[in-house]
Amino acid sequence: MPDLDPLETLFDASNGDEVPLPAALAEVYGSLRIPRPRARPHVIGNFVTSLDGVVELDAGVPRGGGAIAGPQPHDRMVMGLLRAMADAIVVGAGTLRATPRHLWRADRVSPGFSEAHAELRKRLHKAPEPLNVIVTSSGLLDLDAPLFRGGEVPVLVLTTLSGEQTLRRHGEPPVQVVAVTEAKRLSADTVLGAIEQIQGGGLVLTEGGPQLIGEFFARGKLDELFLTLSPQVAGRDGSTDRPGLVAGYLFAPEAPIWGRLVSVKRAGSHLFLRYGFRL
Repeated sequence: MPDLDPLETLFDASNGDEVPLPAALAEVYGSLRIPRPRARPHVIGNFVTSLDGVVELDAGVPRGGGAIAGPQPHDRMVMGLLRAMADAIVVGAGTLRATPRHLWRADRVSPGFSEAHAELRKRLHKAPEPLNVIVTSSGLLDLDAPLFRGGEVPVLVLTTLSGEQTLRRHGEPPVQVVAVTEAKRLSADTVLGAIEQIQGGGLVLTEGGPQLIGEFFARGKLDELFLTLSPQVAGRDGSTDRPGLVAGYLFAPEAPIWGRLVSVKRAGSHLFLRYGFRL
């Protein structure tokens, strides 16, 4: 287990059931409460952003959130903790293309807590690994990626009818592919409905990208956001795409979305913020 100092809790107004964290996780994170799922899955987003709002350096370049967070082990610990609680982890195809060798499992980002992650999933009566759900409208995926060929995690690809045709153009895909709409893009309602039908819902975690989380915000389907605020200033000069938290949607000033601060934790100069949106 990594030798991490406990996160400093500066504010906590969370409610819900206490998550039965194993000691190794509780000693670093502290208390964690999650509201009970209602008629649909409880949806959590997890992102890291720079001080100037950048979530990804040079969109599509394989760097991931680590380039924003920097060498911050607490950020990876929180990411691993949320993955260890999730029944399904939803990411867009662009996120997969930016990190083509990644698997969305807890020990990929926080390997020192692997035993604690496994114990937590047992305590929560969850499957050994969360369902990795890839959302793609176009069906343009590299099906030779480790996620699809490795067999280490259960994988579900949700796409459109035309996207399914693209995926099956060169034979039978190695993982389950479900065409859930005739439209050109998938809605958050369609994504969650498919997850519920296939595995029953529960706790759904999304790690992006900005287009996908924008869709969840737009449909009122994001319940909470865990947001790491990194002390880095990344900058923008217009020569490359450096997206913020949400892309593809405008909310303010006509329909701004306001969050309620749930908790604030600190590790050095990094802040770990948690906001509720439909609680």
